[in-house]
Amino acid sequence: MSTPADAPADSPPGTPADLAERLTGLVGALRAHGVRIGTGETVDAGRAVAVLGLADRQLLREGLAATLLHGTGQRTVFDQVFDLYFPRAVGVPGGSGDPSGDREELRERLAAALADDDGALLRQLAAEAVDGLGGYGSSPGSDGWSSYQTLDRLRPQTLLARVRADVRARGAGTGFADRLLDDEIRRRIEAFRGMVAAEARRRVAERRGRDQIARRAVAPSADRVDFLSAGREQLTELRRTVQPLARKLATRLAARRRRAARGTIDLRRTLRGSLSTGGVPMRPVLRRRRPVRPELVLLCDVSGSVSGFSDFTMLLVQALHDQFSKVRVFAFVNRIDEVTGLLEHGRADPEGLGARIRAEATLTGWHGSSDYGVALGEFAERYGAAVGPRTTVFVLGDARTNNLDPNLAAVRRIAGQARRVYWLNPEPHSLWGTGDSAAPDYAELVEMHECRTARQLGGLIARLLPV
Repeated sequence: MSTPADAPADSPPGTPADLAERLTGLVGALRAHGVRIGTGETVDAGRAVAVLGLADRQLLREGLAATLLHGTGQRTVFDQVFDLYFPRAVGVPGGSGDPSGDREELRERLAAALADDDGALLRQLAAEAVDGLGGYGSSPGSDGWSSYQTLDRLRPQTLLARVRADVRARGAGTGFADRLLDDEIRRRIEAFRGMVAAEARRRVAERRGRDQIARRAVAPSADRVDFLSAGREQLTELRRTVQPLARKLATRLAARRRRAARGTIDLRRTLRGSLSTGGVPMRPVLRRRRPVRPELVLLCDVSGSVSGFSDFTMLLVQALHDQFSKVRVFAFVNRIDEVTGLLEHGRADPEGLGARIRAEATLTGWHGSSDYGVALGEFAERYGAAVGPRTTVFVLGDARTNNLDPNLAAVRRIAGQARRVYWLNPEPHSLWGTGDSAAPDYAELVEMHECRTARQLGGLIARLLPV
């Protein structure tokens, strides 16, 4: 296939130059979203396009996904980017619908398509809906398209009862209980909403440029979402990534431990042994190490929006428990309490971990705001024995003290007892020290690292955990 340099910007849709430009654009956009794609995968994708062609778009989607992706967690990002570079009608800026069509007639057709679960017709109706209801601006053909405006005017969520009646009338839902049938219809409506969003994105991309929209309008994968801005669904998706991430980290830690066990060169013994070979160190002697499993202590701020970051980290460390001789977890808001037992109990219910901790642990005193000074001081006084020369301590929180005493003496005491102390802060580094943030003060006593996403967290855990 041709390279982007060979492809003119106005290559006709469907020509080899246009397909090469779209494919390399797709690869570049996926790389920008953190998907690792090498030259080999790109070549394989080009061969897949040549073999599969454009006649069956779903077949092309699956072929490119199979050649470019390395895991199912990347699929959501891939589907959004694919819709931009290989849309339903490549190179056609508008859809096939009639902008003057009657909204009620469109809703009737949509209800029938939802009842039949007709994917092809739903995609066509999504294009017609964006055409007729989603355009805004005064220039011919609209200045832009809005999925929000389309869905607000079409209101597909209000079709539940009508679709249920259609399904029952046709006998297609006789195997469903009412609740299960309603859940299935909601799933179909949500899929249609996704089709409308993809169609609006595609049209905006045709006008403003696919590369720009791919960078700004495509939702990132779960492991690249900021903990502090993650919604409920994104946090749920993050929890699903705990076990795969833990397995990957456990493999890395085990390999590091094996390398460390081999030890470093014992120079004195090596030189002594080289006397028999005329001073040439033919057989280096290693200083053997006895590998020991480290102890780990987590101090987790579980207040407000920081709780999503702390919950995920606690679950990740719990999944790595075999890598340590002892793991103890403490949660705090303005009081601190040990929650190690709750974490063990919560393996089967990761979504309810935070609520259970806040319900069963003593985390607040006379007020409900974060108070790092009191919580860290209480830990140093009540649980100081949990920290020893083999212990690595991780503090998880944004270091915002509500303008209260940060109690640097307590942090200094903990750091003096522990092997190492690391502070993982989910706020951007640019915000440290702003407002009520005491991050710069704490960073003078312990190592503080920005940790905003699951990807950053995985890298930090793999790098900072002792062997």
